[in-house]
Amino acid sequence: MIVYDLVCVLGHRFEGWFPGAKAFASQKEKGLISCPVCGDSSNIERLPSTPHINTKTGDKAGAASGLPEKPFRPAEVLKAALSRILDQCEDVGKRFPEEARRIHYGEAPPRNIRGTAQREEAEALAEEGIPVVQIPIPSPGDLH
Repeated sequence: MIVYDLVCVLGHRFEGWFPGAKAFASQKEKGLISCPVCGDSSNIERLPSTPHINTKTGDKAGAASGLPEKPFRPAEVLKAALSRILDQCEDVGKRFPEEARRIHYGEAPPRNIRGTAQREEAEALAEEGIPVVQIPIPSPGDLH
């Protein structure tokens, strides 16, 4: 199967799957291809597409296909997310349950906090309707 990027006269882009180039040409000539948005079948054109290059040493088509050149690295993403949490939350330590309640009930200014709580304390906060997310965060020196 060949996948073609197509466009109608009104500029609606869509994709069509064909057994080959001859099948596309035949269906276009017979008016069998229509835009799924507006239904126009009078002037459907094939858009230029990026070629796929497959090499023996590995697929180097990433840049040509629009895929990121840098591979996804979950550890780096997790480290960045944890660093952001640490930077944007006030560490209230063991006072977390008390401070979360004070913020929830309007007794303290609203802000992002983090700290420690026993499982029972976290469950009690959740039962009170206080949103709590438990994330095991290593110390900053352990983020490697």
